[in-house]
Amino acid sequence: MKQLVIYVHGKGGSAKEAEHYKSLFDGSDVIGFDYKSKNPWEAKREFSQYYDLHSEGYESVVLIANSIGAFFSMNALAEKNISQALLISPVVNMEKLITDMMMWSNVTEDELRNKKEIPTEFGETLSWEYLCYVRNNPVDWDIPTTVLYGENDNLTSLDTVREFTNKVGASLTVMENGEHWFHTDNQMKFLDSWIIDSVRPLSAFG
Repeated sequence: MKQLVIYVHGKGGSAKEAEHYKSLFDGSDVIGFDYKSKNPWEAKREFSQYYDLHSEGYESVVLIANSIGAFFSMNALAEKNISQALLISPVVNMEKLITDMMMWSNVTEDELRNKKEIPTEFGETLSWEYLCYVRNNPVDWDIPTTVLYGENDNLTSLDTVREFTNKVGASLTVMENGEHWFHTDNQMKFLDSWIIDSVRPLSAFG
C-alpha cells in the first residue's frame, strides 16, 4: 500500500522539519508543506490545493501537524481522505487563544472591532476579521486523531485540549514538563516514541 505522510510545521517552523520523520515511516513518502498562509481563510485554499496535488495515487495519507499548522489543517482538510492525524501541540480553540491574547493585552472586543487590528507587545497582531472568522467557522473534525501535548504549554490549557479530544474522540498523550515547542533531545525522543506507538499499521487503513 502506498502511503503519503504530510508534515505541516508551526509558526516559525520549516517544511525541512519533515526530514526528521522519514526514519519513523519506513516505506512511506514523507513531505513537508512549506505553506504561505497567515490566516485560516487563506489556508483553506492553499492547504486544500496542496493536498489534492500531492495525495493523488496514494491509498493512505497520514497528517502530522504542529501548533497553528494543526489549526490550519483542521480548518482546511476536514473533508479530505486522511487516514490518520497526529497533532503536536495543536491550537484546538483559536477563538479562546485570541480572546486570551486580548486579555493579556488589555484589549476589549469594542476596541478590536473599532480598530480592526491591534499589535501586541508579544509580537502578535490581534485581528477583528480573524476573530470573526473563527467564530463563524468552527472546526468540525472527525478524522482518527492522536494528540501530543506538553504539560507546560503556554498557549493552550490542558482543559482546552481535553475538551477538544473528548469532542472529536481523539486520544491524548501528555508529556510531563513538556513545552509547546518540542525541541530538546528528551522531548524529541518522547515525540518519536509517541509517533511509533500512535501510528496505525498500514493494514488498518485498507
